[in-house]
Amino acid sequence: MALIEESTAVLEPSPLPDFVETKAIKEITERALAYVKAGFPVHFRGPTGTGKTSLAMHVAGKIGRPVVMLHGDEELTTSDLVGRESGYKRRKFVDQYISRVYKLEETAQKSWVDHRLTVACKHGLTLIYDEFTRSRPETNNVLLSILQEKMMTLPDARGEESYLKIHPDFCALFTSNPEEYAGVHKGADALRDRMITIDLDHFDQETEIAITKAKSDGLNPKGVEKIVNVVRGLRAQGRCEFAPTVRASVMIARTLGVQNIPVSAKNKEFVKICEDILASETSRIGKKIRREKVKAQVRRLVLKYC
Repeated sequence: MALIEESTAVLEPSPLPDFVETKAIKEITERALAYVKAGFPVHFRGPTGTGKTSLAMHVAGKIGRPVVMLHGDEELTTSDLVGRESGYKRRKFVDQYISRVYKLEETAQKSWVDHRLTVACKHGLTLIYDEFTRSRPETNNVLLSILQEKMMTLPDARGEESYLKIHPDFCALFTSNPEEYAGVHKGADALRDRMITIDLDHFDQETEIAITKAKSDGLNPKGVEKIVNVVRGLRAQGRCEFAPTVRASVMIARTLGVQNIPVSAKNKEFVKICEDILASETSRIGKKIRREKVKAQVRRLVLKYC
């Protein structure tokens, strides 16, 4: 892998620290691996905080091939995926064969650098394209022939064959937010038609408790369960601009763990932390009236569960 790593960052597949694989997550993982084995790219779609990227990394670890990461971005271009000319290679030749005659020849040739998508396709790596719908649809058009015909069209400037046959071990995992999220482009139907989409929603209570406990910095299990109940209770009310996710539970639990604050409705610091984190998680606009309503709901739920 040394030759590859000179041109692009390659991650070795390894278990994620603190990753929790409950029955629900294991079932999704097994479905995804079955589609990959059948030769199809997998697309994890869901709201922010539902663990799409972690799940993609987990599946990639199960596949066992080195991983290349791409992150969707409005400014990303096709050349950012495929590669581009980068600087020049210069070569000098000095002819001193004849005495007292100095002859110098110098040539310059543009140098081509393969970028991450080309590297993954060429060497059979696992591609994780995180939030791919944040890139413009025309940028992602290069993926169509890769996913369907297993061929990649190469720029003439690359100086090799016009097409690259995709390595048989190449596979792709995609993640995205729903289209109503800010900064998300409507995905091309032709591209979506070439992948298997698995929609992710909020996890079941058992999974959320397990995830929060694993990332809580040693908070006691009963306290973790109470925090998860508060977050799930706020979500169930359906009155927030954005439903709180397990990420909010983790943020509350870790903050409490670091500061050794007990999970108790009588503790003002605990209540304030819940208010701050859940108001931030559920209200992006930041209007004071809306945030105060969320905080009032949080206080009632803390009294109920803690």
